[in-house]
Amino acid sequence: MTSAFPPDAGTGLLAPEWGLSRAASETGDHAFLQALLDAEAALTRAQAALGLAPAEAATAVTRAAVPGRFGIRSLAARARTGGNPVIPLVADLTREAGEEYGPYVHRGATSQDIMDTATMLVAVRTLGVVLADLHRTERALAALAAEHRDTVMPGRTLTQHAVPTTFGLKAAGWRSLVLDATDRVTRVRDALPAQLGGAAGTLAAFQAYGAQDAATLTRAYAREVGLAAPQVPWHTLRTPIADLAGCLAFTAGALGKLGVDVLTLSRTEIGEVSEGSGGGSSAMPHKANPVRSTLLAAAARRAPQLAATLYGSLAAEDERPAGAWHAEWSPLRDLLRLVGGTAEHAAELAEGLRVHPAAMRRNLGLTRGLIVSERLSAALAPRVGRARAKELLTELAGRAHAEHRTLGELLAEQPELDGLNLAVLTDPAHYTGFAGALTDHALERR
Repeated sequence: MTSAFPPDAGTGLLAPEWGLSRAASETGDHAFLQALLDAEAALTRAQAALGLAPAEAATAVTRAAVPGRFGIRSLAARARTGGNPVIPLVADLTREAGEEYGPYVHRGATSQDIMDTATMLVAVRTLGVVLADLHRTERALAALAAEHRDTVMPGRTLTQHAVPTTFGLKAAGWRSLVLDATDRVTRVRDALPAQLGGAAGTLAAFQAYGAQDAATLTRAYAREVGLAAPQVPWHTLRTPIADLAGCLAFTAGALGKLGVDVLTLSRTEIGEVSEGSGGGSSAMPHKANPVRSTLLAAAARRAPQLAATLYGSLAAEDERPAGAWHAEWSPLRDLLRLVGGTAEHAAELAEGLRVHPAAMRRNLGLTRGLIVSERLSAALAPRVGRARAKELLTELAGRAHAEHRTLGELLAEQPELDGLNLAVLTDPAHYTGFAGALTDHALERR
């Protein structure tokens, strides 16, 4: 895993979702070069472990596979001719390994073996960063849910006040999505395989060089590179890429739900939450923009289109595809960067989120008590009958708006309701259903 942010990782000037994030560092050109070299060195070590190459060759190639010895700009320029960076890299690594051991570089492999394996390494390393930030987000949301288990707020459906809910249940719901994302990312990361098939997926060249068993060779390579061992070469069987697309797009959407909810709740006229450190405006000094939530919402809109390209590449023809494989590289890197940076923003958002119960309580009164009309329908029906209860509440709802009075005041004037505890029946805090128990149950999940 790279530790410093290299200049060729891309600063993300126009991509604040991921710019200068740890995920950017793990997906930059320097990170890919490191992964390509790791894949090549692991291949020589695997063959040496099986007696197919001298141990000295494994040592020589591993020592030569140092990114600083290779010029990224030169590799990129020469990749234009062969269509991928592995071809010029193999030439340079062969030279660096020396005349005696250079012939053991890349022996038996094809460019896609190394490119796919390197891509899986980059993905595993980046997903480790994503998971660390998802864990941070989950912990912060769990704390918010527990603290605000019984903090009553308006529940909103189709943009309108519906019935009361609690902020604890809302935060627990956000956390549930984060845990869903964590589960998916973990499963995919742990299953990402090495790639080894040779020119057309038969491993024929490896057999020619003395390999006795395909599975043994593949397992040895996977072990050396630190990835799962595939059942068969997957040059045109792109399940690992599709799995990455799915878990990353889901994660972006899950975090996007947190973002859009915070955007809504932090509106000036609502003010129920606010970001811990809002962004400023170039023209309006009074503004504290919910920047992190905005970036989460933006990422959720971009991720599905990136994933769509990766799903489209499942239709990869023959034993090696022309174009479908190449089409994966940029969108997959973009998706890894996007989700990695977004997870970092989500953790910072959750850890710094400010909750304003007074505003929630104030907003509960905006409908003048009508937010509990569902409960009142159930409570009045035994007293006056279902039809009369509906008729009465419809009438009083209109009067509440027209006369600027609360539903509780109007109900108190109805003789037929004498004896009912209207103070409790019209208090939103007494109509949150099982919100507290649901929050407790949600927080039991680990």
